[in-house]
Amino acid sequence: MDKPETLDDFYQRKFNWMPEQIRNEIGHFNVFRLEPFTGDNAKPVPYKRRDFYKITLVVGNSKVHYADKVVEVQKQALSFSNPQIPYKWEHQDNIRSGAFCIFNHHFFHQFGNLNQYEVFQPNGNHIFELSDEQVARIAPVYDRMFEEIASEYIHKYDVLRNLVFELLHFAMKLQPSTVFDKQQINASQRIATLFLELLERQFPIDDNHQHMQLRSASDFAGQLNIHVNHLNKAVKESMQKTTSQLIAERVLQESKILLKHSNWNVGEIAYSLGFTEVTHFNNFFKKHVQLSPTKFRNA
Repeated sequence: MDKPETLDDFYQRKFNWMPEQIRNEIGHFNVFRLEPFTGDNAKPVPYKRRDFYKITLVVGNSKVHYADKVVEVQKQALSFSNPQIPYKWEHQDNIRSGAFCIFNHHFFHQFGNLNQYEVFQPNGNHIFELSDEQVARIAPVYDRMFEEIASEYIHKYDVLRNLVFELLHFAMKLQPSTVFDKQQINASQRIATLFLELLERQFPIDDNHQHMQLRSASDFAGQLNIHVNHLNKAVKESMQKTTSQLIAERVLQESKILLKHSNWNVGEIAYSLGFTEVTHFNNFFKKHVQLSPTKFRNA
């Protein structure tokens, strides 16, 4: 798998220059109009992970290749990209207008954990089709970002963080609240959250010498220093899925990404995902996808 695109790579690819404040101790944030990069000026964008976050307002029809999915934007949408999941936009020549902001994890250091929000979680919703009325509400948020970043206000980056959260919560309200959202935070949910953080920490897998260390419920329970039955009960209560189901879903998603977008052989992929035998990986994949890894790769 190719190495993730860094902020340095992004600026070199888009502009052939680097902003002076990119290594600012407060982290990095910037905002751009889409027009220079779409329509007649559209250029192919590689499908890969980026080591930064991106929130994009797109007006116009296009397709988004996101993880192991392809999502078609019929008219206009708000999209959320994170460092765990590779993506690219297709048919950029159909995009008429829009804007996007980018920022790294350090920009929100001590200002909250972005990964707790579903829009930045691997199994969450990342693309939100918008009505004209919703675009009319979202577009001014980006206008305020442009105004704020150009200002001399000493606390402007605090304002920009608030505007990012405004986009985030706008999208979160577009989807039905889950049981997890409605419940009060309790001990079970804290355990489930710690489990999910440990699971996600093992991804993305960018080197075929990497090896997924935590593969079973007992592995995670040992890391969290709790009994496996306690972990299973807490996860099931909070997430309405078993610990094994959540592990399998995440491993399956990563396996699809590696099969489609890396040149590793099936054995290397199996090893990186913690399978001791290639046949175990083949059986696991076929059980969930009804295709062998090789047939899925060639489909």
